[in-house]
Amino acid sequence: MILLLAIVVGSLYAGGLYMIMRRVLIKLIIGLALLAHASNLLIFTASGLIRGRAALVPAGGSLDFRQVADPLPQALALTAIVIGFGVLAFALALVQRTYQVVGSDDLDQIRSTDT
Repeated sequence: MILLLAIVVGSLYAGGLYMIMRRVLIKLIIGLALLAHASNLLIFTASGLIRGRAALVPAGGSLDFRQVADPLPQALALTAIVIGFGVLAFALALVQRTYQVVGSDDLDQIRSTDT
């Protein structure tokens, strides 16, 4: 399972980097989204997958550490989701404003308007 997730994370990073290097701004946004999803999966893959176990020990209870899921990767993934959403919203606003000013989403035409 870990090998499959490593392949998925690698392909998401590769696809995201490929999309970022394209000439169209919308593909840049899609690439940023792929990179955000890849980083979330990387956090979960690196921490190890534990299914069906509690993240917190109940009050007054005693559990072995092998029976408790680590809450830190869950908190890191939640933070990565929020940051990724903020970056995507900001990038979408920039792309929309650039399209309004320049009238194109091709990066070569945007570079030709610089003086």
